[in-house]
This record gives sequence, C-alpha cells and structure tokens, in this order.
Amino acid sequence: MKKTIFTTALFLIGFGLPVLQGQTQFSGWLASFNTIKTGKKTSLHTDIQWRSSDRWAHTQTLLLRPGLNLHLKKGFTLSTGYAFISNRRVIGAATGYLTEHRAWEQLLYNHKVNRLSVAHRLRLEQRFLPKALVVDDRVEKEGTGYASRVRYFIRNVYPLSRGPEFSKGVFAALQNEVFLNIGNTRQVNGKLFDQNRLYLAMGYRLSPSFDLEAGYFNHYTQGSSSFTNNHVIQAAGYLRL
Repeated sequence: MKKTIFTTALFLIGFGLPVLQGQTQFSGWLASFNTIKTGKKTSLHTDIQWRSSDRWAHTQTLLLRPGLNLHLKKGFTLSTGYAFISNRRVIGAATGYLTEHRAWEQLLYNHKVNRLSVAHRLRLEQRFLPKALVVDDRVEKEGTGYASRVRYFIRNVYPLSRGPEFSKGVFAALQNEVFLNIGNTRQVNGKLFDQNRLYLAMGYRLSPSFDLEAGYFNHYTQGSSSFTNNHVIQAAGYLRL
C-alpha cells in the first residue's frame, strides 16, 4: 500500500512540472470546505472559493459548489452536485465576468497508513461554458458550449503532534490534482491535458471538526497554444459537523 501511494504521488507530481516555458503569474486563493451531516449516511457538501487575478489586481474567480454526499462503508463516499463559477475574462483591452455552470459527480475514498491520513477523489464534471463576445470594450456572453472533464486528486495529511488520535494540533498536508479533458475538447484547449495543481501546506486542527491551513499551490494550466504557471498562496478552512 505504501509503495502504491508513493508511486501515485510521484506520477501526479510529474504533471505539475512545466515542460515548456510559458506565462508566469502570482495570485491568492481563499477557500472554505464544509461537510454537514444530515443523517446516518448522508451529508451536505459546500465549498466556497475566491481567487485573485495575477498579482492580486482583481477578483479572478468566485466559485460556489454545493452537493449531496452518501457515505458508504469502508471509507467510501459518493457525491453529486452543482457548481457556479464566475470568471474574469480578458480579450485584448476588454474585460468582463462570465458564468460557467457545472454538474459534477465524485467518488471519495479515505484511509490511513499508520498516522498518515490519505484521501483519493475521482470527480467527473459536465461543464456549460459561456462563449465570449466583445461589445463596446466589454466581454459579454454569446451562447454556451459544452465540455466534460475528469479530475483525480490525492491528499495526504500528517499530524506533527503526538498521540494515538489526532484531534488537535499542527499538521502538514501534501496534495496533487490532475485535470483531463475527456469530451468536446475543442470548447476548451483542444487537448487531453488541462491542468495540474500541486499543493503543500501547514495547518492547525483546532478541534476534531475544524482545521485551518495555509500553503503554496503550483497551478499549471495548458492553453490551446501556451502554458500558464501560476504561483498561488492559499488560506483554507475545513469544517466537519
């Protein structure tokens, strides 16, 4: 099991290493991830994210993602939901905010390797993407395109405080997520590979139900003809009720 996790992590981290010189950006992200129980095997999922543009000049993205969870045996959780994403678009000197709507489904598997907590997530997304049009120096919506995407995520959390059960204290987190376009790629970048997010963070567990953390994201995105390597500082909260 340890060898499998280590090999998977190296494979995914490899996606995060740029292979061509492209555009470099610096931004900040704020995120809140929440799970609220509604029954013995059900819960509500919500995550709210704010992201800045390059050098924190503007709001780049506002993301709202509610969902429903079904908790199965042995650490498995099935989820489905909706996502609202408002993105800042720039075309020449024109700017504007356009909204993407998504449906999503995912399978989450949590397990432990000694004191290390490991989460694997496979997510499918059906994306309804706004088509952009410049009108009087503004970017506006002109129709909608469709594309689909698959995402695989692995997150490792290691407590730095001693004790048999980790309910409070400092922890380190390492995660990676790779995004692949699997349907109608001409609506996005025309390629299978979409992006990779490699993240290293330090956090503090205030209670068994609440974590705070901050860290560095290497957000590597492939466009139709160039690459963007975005260096991100993120602060996040995790609530489990």
